[in-house]
Amino acid sequence: MNLTIGLSPCPNDTFIFDALLQEKIDTEGLKFTPRLEDVETLNMLARSGELDITKVSYGAVPRLIYHYRILDAGGALGQGVGPLLVAKNMNNVADLNQTIHTVALPGINTTAHLLFSMAFPEIRNKVFIPFHEIEDAIISGKVDAGVIIHENRFTYKEKGLNQLAELGDLWELKTGLPIPLGGILARRSYAVPLLHKINRVIRKSLEYAWENAHELSPFVKENAQEMSEEVMRKHIALYVNNYSLALGSAGRAAVWKLLETAATIQPTPGFESFEVFVD
Repeated sequence: MNLTIGLSPCPNDTFIFDALLQEKIDTEGLKFTPRLEDVETLNMLARSGELDITKVSYGAVPRLIYHYRILDAGGALGQGVGPLLVAKNMNNVADLNQTIHTVALPGINTTAHLLFSMAFPEIRNKVFIPFHEIEDAIISGKVDAGVIIHENRFTYKEKGLNQLAELGDLWELKTGLPIPLGGILARRSYAVPLLHKINRVIRKSLEYAWENAHELSPFVKENAQEMSEEVMRKHIALYVNNYSLALGSAGRAAVWKLLETAATIQPTPGFESFEVFVD
């Protein structure tokens, strides 16, 4: 059975899924055709139902749950891993609040936007651009501040930018739960045994990656061409953890809390009536 799978080109995704895509493990009769896009594009593709399996922002899930369910493996959750609000000519949040400023975000459907809206509900002058363009938009003065994700949290200081806030802090203080950033969805129409098989293969792929982490695969390096290997490894270490292997009770509680919050900020009637996870 051939399945389309949407991933971001970021090292955490390519690290987790390399072994199943390259068939370095037993994929139990499944073949996967990847489509690599930034996470906001993946969110939009999921809304149109184009992919069989896909990485998405957890903040977008309430609007996707009619067609997909959340798999247990392959996602990105953790503590101290939230998006960062950064700027060039400001040093603290008080500066940001003194007047109207334009803030760049990596997509209206992203978890980064949701966390920003929770932390700064009064700031409404937002622009949405691909995550890898945000640093340059701040540096050039097109925007006053921006919310950065992925590998940019390891490079912003080198580019003369200042951190104003860690957007996961409010979430962790309020809930005591890990921050759910991105998860893996599979079509709701699939039979539960198939969903279990997909989940099992993703776990095997990650286990293989950890066992062979002494050398990053060409697939990881080719899709992160602008990063040094040191940055790639920092990226993987931050976003790939035991929650990527299995959500567990704490992971599921965190995801459910985020879905409830997202549905409150952007009302999504009826999502609570759907079975969200694959048991």
